[in-house]
Amino acid sequence: MVIFLVQIGEMQLANVKIQHRLGIYGLLGAIAVFMLFPLFWLLSTALKSPTENIFHSPPQFFASQPTLENFVSVWHSLPFGQYLFNSTLVAILTVSLNLIFCALAAYPLARLSFPGRDWIFIAIVSTIMIPFQIVMIPLYILTVQLGLRNTYLGLILPSLASAFGIFLLRQAFMNVPKEMEEAARMDGCSELGLWWYVMLPSIRPALVTLAMFEFIGSWSDFLWPLIVIQDEKLYTLPLGVAKLAGTFSLDWRLVAAGSIISITPVLLLFLFLQKYIVPTDAGSGVKG
Repeated sequence: MVIFLVQIGEMQLANVKIQHRLGIYGLLGAIAVFMLFPLFWLLSTALKSPTENIFHSPPQFFASQPTLENFVSVWHSLPFGQYLFNSTLVAILTVSLNLIFCALAAYPLARLSFPGRDWIFIAIVSTIMIPFQIVMIPLYILTVQLGLRNTYLGLILPSLASAFGIFLLRQAFMNVPKEMEEAARMDGCSELGLWWYVMLPSIRPALVTLAMFEFIGSWSDFLWPLIVIQDEKLYTLPLGVAKLAGTFSLDWRLVAAGSIISITPVLLLFLFLQKYIVPTDAGSGVKG
C-alpha cells in the first residue's frame, strides 16, 4: 500500500513538472510569435503582388498570390549589389578592427598592474553614457580634416573601438585562470604571445558576442553614413533602402522587399554564430 501511494505521488509530481514545462514553453512560444510578427508582416508585404491591396481591412496576413517580382524590381532599379558590397566591407572591417583594439585595451586593464588602471577603466566605461549625437559634430570635423569624407575608412572611424567592447572583454579576461597565464610565462611566452595564443582562445564566446553586436550595429547604422557619405557608389544598405523609399514614392511592397534584403545577412549570421555564444569554462585545461 505504501509503495502504491509513493508511485501515485511520483506520477503526480511528474505531471506537475510536465505542466510547468509546457506552461514555460507556451509562454516562450507566445513571446517568440509576438517578437517575430513584424518580420513576418514585412515578408508578407514584400511577397504581395501589385494587384493586392496591402491596406485591406481587415488586414490579410498571407499573400494571396505570392511573387518575387518586388525583389527583382528592387535589385534592378537600384545598385543594391553595390550597396550590399559596401555594407559587407564596412561591417567586416569594423568588426575586425574593433575586436583587435578592444582586446588590446582590455587585456592590460584586466591582467596587468600599473598606476591608475582602475581610474582609466572607470573613465572608459563612463563614456558609454555619452550619446553619439554629442560627439557627432567633432567627429565629423575630424573626419573632414583627415580627408576621410566619402571613404570607407571614414565610415569605420567611429567604430574602431567601443567602451562596451572593452568592458565586455575585460570581464572575460578576468575570468581566465591565472594558472594558464603562469604556465605560458614559464614556457617563455612573451606578453603579446600570451595575449594571442592563450587569452584570446580562452574568451572566444565573448569575442563572438562582441562581433555580433558590432556587426549588427555597423550593418544597420544610418545616421553616420548619411552624414559622411555623399557619393552614391559608397552608399550602404540603410541609405539604399531610404533612397528606395523616395524613388518609388513609398511603394511599401518594394520598401519591404529592400528591407528583407538588408536584414537577411544579419539573420544568417546570427543563425550561424549562435552555437558559439555558449558560456565555456576557460579553465577546462587546468587540472585541479
